[in-house]
Amino acid sequence: MSKLLYIESSPRKQRSKSITVAKAFLEKYQAVHPGDEVVTLDLWQRKLPEFDGYTIDAKYQVLHGHGFDPDQEAAWKSVVEICDEFKSADKYVISLPMWNFGIPYKLKHYIDVLTQPGQTFSFDPATGYSGLVTGKPVAVVYARGGAYGSDEAKGMDLQKGYMDLLLGFIGFTDVHSIMVEPTLAAADDVAKTEAAAIERAEEIASGF
Repeated sequence: MSKLLYIESSPRKQRSKSITVAKAFLEKYQAVHPGDEVVTLDLWQRKLPEFDGYTIDAKYQVLHGHGFDPDQEAAWKSVVEICDEFKSADKYVISLPMWNFGIPYKLKHYIDVLTQPGQTFSFDPATGYSGLVTGKPVAVVYARGGAYGSDEAKGMDLQKGYMDLLLGFIGFTDVHSIMVEPTLAAADDVAKTEAAAIERAEEIASGF
């Protein structure tokens, strides 16, 4: 039995296109893999540890191979708990809207806590950085009001580019992207876009 972790980052819920498509993915996945466990992590409901001075200091202690003082140790313990929860999954689905050309701040907070030395990446002075979350697939559902496929608009897409970079940095190589765009078009066009995204999501879910 595999464990799939679904990370949800839109607060719009029933009105969210990214969530609608992700839910279609999960329904298809569960139909194909009825024995698997699906866990939802709603970033608008989860209280995350602050990435404050103690946490940053602890991160650098790890990078330099040093120990913690009590405050750093407490801060690092809360980070490791988030990382352990994430790494306990075998497969991942992430849904996110585009906010101001990038990602929601709740998701950025989660990523800042999650992306830590010795947890999701390692560093060696001789070989550089290496991702530690390997051999696992991830499907990412992106929703955005505009369309960013043209050469003129690609430079404004700091949503997918950032997620691709981050996921690759921590070790993912099997990455499936599902786009819902543009969501601010005419209603009939949006309905067609959503239907096409759901079809792609279900196709990916069938072999996930």
